[in-house]
Amino acid sequence: MTPITPSWDLATVLVILIAIALVIWIYDVIFLLPQRKIAKATLSNNATDAEKQAAEHMPLLVDLSRSLLPVFILVLILRSFLVEPFRIPSGSMMPTLLVGDFILVNKYAYGFRLPVINTKVIEVDTPKRGDVVVFRYPEDPRIPFIKRVIGVPGDEIVYHQLNKTVYINEEIVRQTPVGVYQGVGAGSNMTGAEERIEHLGNVEHNILIDHSRNLPTNYNVLKVPEGHYFVLGDNRDNSRDSRYWGLVPEENLVGKAFFIWMNWDFDNPKGKITWSRIGTTIE
Repeated sequence: MTPITPSWDLATVLVILIAIALVIWIYDVIFLLPQRKIAKATLSNNATDAEKQAAEHMPLLVDLSRSLLPVFILVLILRSFLVEPFRIPSGSMMPTLLVGDFILVNKYAYGFRLPVINTKVIEVDTPKRGDVVVFRYPEDPRIPFIKRVIGVPGDEIVYHQLNKTVYINEEIVRQTPVGVYQGVGAGSNMTGAEERIEHLGNVEHNILIDHSRNLPTNYNVLKVPEGHYFVLGDNRDNSRDSRYWGLVPEENLVGKAFFIWMNWDFDNPKGKITWSRIGTTIE
């Protein structure tokens, strides 16, 4: 399995925090604020500054709730409708994404969804062949996965294990050999794999082929139905993807990965941060 982090539902946590802050704020408006106003109005003209401050004093919990409520709402809007950060913990998308890459995902690329319930309210676009997408794992929707879209609705897909190639609508997806891959850090176990450029329509991206692995076996033509997508990892022989667990339903889509803003690989002896990957766009 190749989940990416976070695997817990931040949107649900934010909604709960917003609800708690709202309840505290409403309680203050209805019950505590009138008491403070009465206490202030009954002060004598000779009241000291300390007495005035005591009369106007706002409870710490109320003050925190009023201060943090707009922050919670802003974070929820940004995280649910604009961008969401993830970290890559596995090598299933090598060489495109490396272990330790911190990426940003465009949440509105495929439509606006309500947080928590994930219901689409505004249609924007649909995934295209070659898109690198984050989605909720069909067998356990709590876990986010990242793969590349290979087949879209209506496509007929065939995967040939012998030559590690994909056929879409009876046409082979062309591959160009690059050479032998040299991995680093947590990806050093892929050193010696064959690197190829895959020409997926207008999208060109690099993939890795490990000739020592021969699973999964070939399968017959798979017709991608409406509302579903066939996805593969770029590290073709070290990825659990549609060849194993099937198609990705449209409602499981989270967004399109588009940017690497940091790389932190604890297993890289040349340095924890790979500076050259910072600011890289994801193709």
